Amino acid sequence: MTNSTTTEPPTPPAGPDTSSGTPSGTPSGVAATSGYVPVNGLELYYEVHGEGRPLVLLHGALTTIGTSFGAVLPLLAERHRVVAVEQQAHGHTGDIERPLTYEQLADDTAAALRHLSVHDADILGFSMGSGIAVCLAIRHPELVRKLVLATPAYDRDGFHPGVVEDMAALQPEHLAGSPFEEDYLRTAPRPQDWPVLIERVKRLNLEFVGWPEEAVAAIKAPALIVVGDSDVVRTEHALSMFRLLGGGVPGDTAGLPNSQLAVLPGTGHLALMERAEWLTTMVEAFVEAPVRAKP
Repeated sequence: MTNSTTTEPPTPPAGPDTSSGTPSGTPSGVAATSGYVPVNGLELYYEVHGEGRPLVLLHGALTTIGTSFGAVLPLLAERHRVVAVEQQAHGHTGDIERPLTYEQLADDTAAALRHLSVHDADILGFSMGSGIAVCLAIRHPELVRKLVLATPAYDRDGFHPGVVEDMAALQPEHLAGSPFEEDYLRTAPRPQDWPVLIERVKRLNLEFVGWPEEAVAAIKAPALIVVGDSDVVRTEHALSMFRLLGGGVPGDTAGLPNSQLAVLPGTGHLALMERAEWLTTMVEAFVEAPVRAKP
């Protein structure tokens, strides 16, 4: 199949399912609500876990809420109202005849958050979700309080050589039997469209240009940038983004910046979100830290 294959959105419930319980595909033991919201021609799936200040989770490409955040979500929901959405063609959210772009995915997310009355939220994006988070902060800054960007790249040069080419060569058989395929087949309204999603993600990666440095530097929300020391994004790029967001200064004399950088040792891309205790400790400390006035 190719991107020209038309897929249909799921038939959503009449309204959000607000019954207590654990939605399919997410960690057990966390009381939650789930449902669909109408945004830009989609019925976008969402889940809400816990109570407190809103923390929005944006998953990676080819994954779902569960496969991206299964290890960290229960811990984060102990102190936050965790709001997680599944993007176009991912998980419970059906596809429409529209390519994936970061701008459109950010606009979909913004519409969903407004529908759910979520404003001034902390945003945690992983991989593709970090790109959506950056775009959300640029296009809809009023929705964003702080950013946690796990494996972000603000342009193509951020990736290690060969990573984008490897993504372009991805075929459905390469993921046969993987947790990504299994979760898609279990949750998607049209399980036969797994190859369509792969093609859409490949196109998203190949057409990714990024954002100008001045646009990144203009982001007002403080950001915690997190990468593994063996991630798909170069540590030099993470440091460059940290500097654009106000980091890279001698904190003892200039004062600590509002943005932070964390490089997790012995960690590749897929393992990043499995470092649950590390991540949740850092995320909690970051979102609770007061924002310092700029000199």
